[in-house]
Parts: sequence; C-alpha cells; structure tokens
Amino acid sequence: MSATRVPMLSGRHVRLLSPGRALSSLSATRRGLPKEKMSENGMMSRAKVLTIDTMNPTVKKVEYAVRGPIVQRAVELERELNQGMKKPFEEVIKANIGDAHAMGQQPITFFRQVLALCSYPELLSDSTFPEDAKNNIYLTTGASDGIVTMLKLLVCGEGAGRTGVMISIPQYPLYSAALAELGAVQVNYYLNEDKCWSLDINELQRAVNEARLYCNPRALCIINPGNPTGQVQSRECIEDVIRFAAKERLFLMADEVYQDNVYAEGCQFHSFKKVLFEMGPEYSETVELASFHSTSKCGFRGGYMEIINLDNDVKAQLTKLLSVRLCPPVPGQALMDLVVNPPQPGEPSYQRFIKERTATLSALAEKAKLTEQVLNTVQGISCNPVQGAMYSFPRITIPEKAVKEATEKGQQPDMFYCMKMLEETGICLVPGSGFGQKDGTYHFRMTILPPTDKLKILLNKVKEFHQNFTKQYS
Repeated sequence: MSATRVPMLSGRHVRLLSPGRALSSLSATRRGLPKEKMSENGMMSRAKVLTIDTMNPTVKKVEYAVRGPIVQRAVELERELNQGMKKPFEEVIKANIGDAHAMGQQPITFFRQVLALCSYPELLSDSTFPEDAKNNIYLTTGASDGIVTMLKLLVCGEGAGRTGVMISIPQYPLYSAALAELGAVQVNYYLNEDKCWSLDINELQRAVNEARLYCNPRALCIINPGNPTGQVQSRECIEDVIRFAAKERLFLMADEVYQDNVYAEGCQFHSFKKVLFEMGPEYSETVELASFHSTSKCGFRGGYMEIINLDNDVKAQLTKLLSVRLCPPVPGQALMDLVVNPPQPGEPSYQRFIKERTATLSALAEKAKLTEQVLNTVQGISCNPVQGAMYSFPRITIPEKAVKEATEKGQQPDMFYCMKMLEETGICLVPGSGFGQKDGTYHFRMTILPPTDKLKILLNKVKEFHQNFTKQYS
C-alpha cells in the first residue's frame, strides 16, 4: 500500500504517505509540478499541466487585430441575423481582411485548371483543359512562414544585447506578434502620413540610434507595397534604404507580397533584389537581404523567400530549420510556380489568362480610386491615395467626448469607434490601433475588395455613420 491510516488520541485518523510518495510529492512541489487534489467522488486528480498561469508568457503578449474582438463580434452578429434577430442592417460586410475570393473576385482560370490537374492527373486526358494548363530560393507555406523563420534565425542575446527588429508603424500585425512570441525587441519607425506614408531615412536613423540604448538592432523590415497603408515606395527610397542598411549593418527583410497590386499613375514596383544588384558590387556583394513573395492572399498557402549574401553556415541552419517542417503543400507550390511562370504569348491559355488578370487589376484600381474619393468627401476623414496592395488606411477625427467614453470602457478610441460602427451598420473594419499609429491619431483599415456595388454601399454607410457619430459626441 502507498499509504496507511494511524489512529490519534482524539480518535481521528490521519492518512500518511509512504516514504516514497512523500518524497515524490515534495519533489513535485519543488519542481513546480501540478499538485494532486481530491475530487468530489473521492478520487485523486491532478491540476492541469498547462494553464493560463503556466503557459509561455510570450504567447500571451501576441496580438493580431485583423482577427480580433471586432471580427469575433461580427461573427456573432451574423449568427444573430441568421436566427432572425432584428438589427439596423440586413447583413454584415466584412471589410477587415484581404480575402479576394470571399468578396466575389473571380479566380484566374488557368491557375485553377493546373491545380485540378495536379490533384487529379487523370484529367490530363480530358479535352476540357488546354495543353499548357535555385540554391538561394526557399519554398514556404506563404510569405508569413518565411518571415517568421528568418526572425527565428536573427533573434538572440539577452538584456541590452537582445536582438532588435525595426518595423514600420503602421505595420502588419504578423511582425509585432512574431517578435512578441520570439521575445525580440520591437523597434518602431514611423511612416510619414503627410507624404502618402513615405519612408524617411532620418526617421530610420532616429529609431536605430534610440534603440541602441536598450537593444541590438540587427534587422530592418520593409513592407512594399504597404499593408495597411497602401503606399508604393519609389526607387530612390529603396536605394536610400539599402545604403542605410549597409551603413548601420542591418539585415534587410523585404515583404513584397503585393508587388502585382500597383494602381496609381506614376507608381511602379521596384524589387529590393533588382535595385540592390543594379547599385553595384559595393552593395550587391555585402548587404544581406531576404525578400518574400506569396500567392496566398488569402487562399492556397504558397510562397517563397530569396536569400542574398547569407553566411553559408547560417544557410545550412536555415535549410535544416525548414526541412524539419517538411515541404509546403503541393497546391501552394504549384501556384507559386504559375506566379513566376505565367502563360506566355502564343500559348493556348495566354489570351484568357491576360484578359482575366487585366480585368481583376483594372477593377481593383477603380475601387482604390473610388474609396479615396468618397472617404475624402467626409469631414473628419482623410484618406491618402491607395497606390497599391488591397487596403485603405484613412485617418479619422474622434471627438473628445467619445475619446473619454472609450477610455472609461477601457478601449482604444478607434476600437470604440469601429465597434459602434459594426453594431449600427454591420460594417466590419479593423481599428488603426491594431497596426500601430502615432499618439493622438486614429485610423481604421478597410479592404477595397468588395464588388463595386457593395463597396459603394459600404462607403456610404461609413460616411453616414461618421457624420452621426461626430454629431452624437460633439
């Protein structure tokens, strides 16, 4: 037996653990292991090994506003509408994420045909389908997978020597979430909203100088075209960034997943790798660069990263790290191949491919312009041109009375604003505070993906809501 009962003078009995059990219990206590406790049925039960108090504290610091509480509430509202509950709107319009096909955008036929053939090779003999249906490049499960992998390699050190990673503000929350999870130091640099969210080298210099007082800045992340801000960086800007990275000995990470989505006149996408190599050996043979592209947005997960000037020993470690997770899904790999090798003139699928691609990009360009024009007619809303990507990030004026009420409720003012908009109009947006913004400014991110007729309804609802909100809290 592992325990015995011993009578005491009072007539009560005490349950004594055997020496082995007693030592085991003491050892468990010292090691912080779960303690046993008596359940209602008299059986011994253990407290859970993994609880909110014993889990990795860095995970609790992770935030991802794109699918945060507003989106959770939007799902609840959809369910309530389906159950017949009365609302001041007939549907929830989700303008929070860049899910093109969920918004009704038609997929490229050629891509889907090739995927079908990869999944079911017997279709190769089907007459429905047309005939055409390196060492530094790593295939990934979307660009996010590659970005997080590179950050894992970069993060090291303790205290003031801990790795700092420079990210733009506003930023895509993947970066802040990954840095929090890895225990790295987030070093913010601010984009210039007054100059269409441009990147200023003086601001980069300020950020790195201040960061060196408390961490070791080792990497600089650039999102181009921007998410959530929709800007397209000029070639001159990219050259300046490369020179800055060389001078400050920073590893460059170029997030270029929206490179095909460029709409504004006079704007052109320039890849960091291309510019780097055109700047000559002083930079092309020394500056360390990882550039990322994907075909996800937001369906099949496929992407790649290209590594330039990476130390050979580190490259071996990167290969090992990616190999542990095995290969990305085959459909994603197939789609990525189609992105870099699309149908060419003279091939059977070319005419249909180019027609669909042109129609998709033309529609997005029109919706980008429409979004900017309508929002800028509203007093208290200011929207920069949507030069690229799939989002607008307008600045909003929130009355002081509303700011006070939000503070009393423990909410960020733009979270308060977006939640009220959802409840009153069914429009689901993402508050700017989820992406980072300068103190005292407020924004929201809105996708430009809905069909034009629905986008017009959405924009008019935003306009009416802002006017009513301002009147209510003035």
